[in-house]
Amino acid sequence: MKVAIDTNRLTDLFRGDASLAKWLGQCEAVFVPLPVLAELKVGFLNGVRKHENESILQRFLAKPSVAILLQSRETAEHYARLYVQLKNAGTPIPINDVWIAALALEHDLALVTRDRHFDRIPQLIQAKSE
Repeated sequence: MKVAIDTNRLTDLFRGDASLAKWLGQCEAVFVPLPVLAELKVGFLNGVRKHENESILQRFLAKPSVAILLQSRETAEHYARLYVQLKNAGTPIPINDVWIAALALEHDLALVTRDRHFDRIPQLIQAKSE
C-alpha cells in the first residue's frame, strides 16, 4: 500500500507510536505532503526540542520508502475542485488540509490521519493504521 501521512499521525509516530511504526513499515511507500512538512517545521520552531525533532524528521525522511510530495499544476486543479466542493456543501476544512487531500487524490494515495474532517471528502481514501 502507498500512503500519504497527515501531520497528526506523523507526530504520533515521532512520539513513539510503535503500532503505527510497524504498520507504516509494511507500506510500500509513505509520502509526506509538503504542507505536512511545513506544519511540522512550524511546530519545531515553536517548541523547545527543535534540534531533537529535526533529527527525528531527517532520519524518517532518509528512509528509502519515504518521499516528500510537492504541489504541481495538477495539484492546483484537485485543490480547486475540492475547495469548491467543500464550500458548496457548507463543510469547509482547513486550507492546508485541502492541499493535503489534493495531493493524496492526485497521486492516488490513501491518507493516514486522525482528522475526521477528511470524512467530508468522500472520494478520498483513508487508511486505517490501527
